[in-house]
Amino acid sequence: MSVHATSPQFKENAHEALHDAALQKALNNMRTGFIERRALAAAELPEFEALRDSARDIKKHTLQHLDLYLEAYEKKVTESGGHVHFCRTPAEANAAVLAICKARGARTVTKGKSMISEEMGLNDALSRAAINPVETDLGEYIIQLRGEIPSHIIAPAVHLNKEQVEADFRRVHTHLPKDRVLTEPTQLLTEARGVLRERFLAADVGITGANFLIAETGTSIIVTNEGNGDLTQTLPKVHIVLASLEKLVPTLEDVSQLLRVLARSATGQDMSVYTTLSTGPRRPDDVDGPEEYHVVLLDNGRSAMLGGEFEDMLRCIRCGACMNHCPVYHAVGGHAYGWVYPGPMGAVLTPSLIGVDKAGHLPNASTFCGRCESVCPVRIPLPKMMRHWREREFARHLTPAAFRSGLRLWAFFAKCPALYRFATRIGMAALALFGKRSGRFKSLPLAGGWTDFRDMPAPQGPTFQARWTKEKRAR
Repeated sequence: MSVHATSPQFKENAHEALHDAALQKALNNMRTGFIERRALAAAELPEFEALRDSARDIKKHTLQHLDLYLEAYEKKVTESGGHVHFCRTPAEANAAVLAICKARGARTVTKGKSMISEEMGLNDALSRAAINPVETDLGEYIIQLRGEIPSHIIAPAVHLNKEQVEADFRRVHTHLPKDRVLTEPTQLLTEARGVLRERFLAADVGITGANFLIAETGTSIIVTNEGNGDLTQTLPKVHIVLASLEKLVPTLEDVSQLLRVLARSATGQDMSVYTTLSTGPRRPDDVDGPEEYHVVLLDNGRSAMLGGEFEDMLRCIRCGACMNHCPVYHAVGGHAYGWVYPGPMGAVLTPSLIGVDKAGHLPNASTFCGRCESVCPVRIPLPKMMRHWREREFARHLTPAAFRSGLRLWAFFAKCPALYRFATRIGMAALALFGKRSGRFKSLPLAGGWTDFRDMPAPQGPTFQARWTKEKRAR
């Protein structure tokens, strides 16, 4: 683990997020837009559900034969004049990147958006080596100015308002006129474009992520809406691709199907504005491109997930649909999750990568409403895997003793239906009697998690099970 994780403090993070007025304002802006656009894009494509099935099967097949596709991919990259670096840990991956940069005497590195670079803590590693990393995705550039990590995997600065961005630009871009107008998003965009254009031209090395790696051709693919990825990988003399093992896809035909569900699930677009394919360094008849092409492949615990309860998580194509539809993410944002990957996918992936002892709160931060699974373009059973993590957390006694004792008590009654019905009748009758005057409870023993924030209604009438039995007999 390279990036400091605050996942163990999820409850404190969430409490702070709920009381952050600026954050709540920003989250209001995303609670409907992503959902509506995704629904419309899916409805306009009659074969969308069939494509989801196909995407699931392609990724599942690849994971079952990942060793073969990794060998085929490395062979193709090498044939095209590129180099593949297999790295077990973030430290190894950072060392590989630094070695490439130092061999070229690099002083400035431009970067496209890459969650793997966040997982590696690459920017810190480059800075310690006196190499200046410059994020070129607009959202990533903004949060780099603020010293923050992304709060969303496709919209890194979704937690910010334009007033905050304006303040950061005025604080950092001190070489520009103080009386310039920055009240509109287009003005902020124009300023960022002008500043970054100079960095593109000065870069010695360009680093991008990869949405997909194609075993058939040795190609890396990025999808962007800004064009910064193209400038990052074509202008410098060296292009480094950062990716994790599960980004492999067998053929270009396979990736064409995945691309049809990716943008629709992420932003509601039919396709992203730019879909860029890179295969090796510049060839003699190419008009542009790098002189060197490197692919740094990171494992970091993913191979251990193969063949286990969490293998399905490796199907993820990083569209962000699960967090776009998650009521918990809508309430607290991405930073509350405390590490690189937020939302439902983070609640499954983060414990896999940094340990359930550090990220055990995340699988519990779910209503289990199932919206994440219902919109996932590769049909990952996220709620089921969150339950698996809860089971492991319980088995390892990582949950509070009072919680474990309470659950065991409930399990005892649940295994004895007659006793359960009797106990609930007695309990409901007592609560109804004591709550008869006001109709609600402002506090209750063992229910502080509820009554600290809202009243508990007093029961009225018989239990559901009693009513069900009565209605059934009446028929």
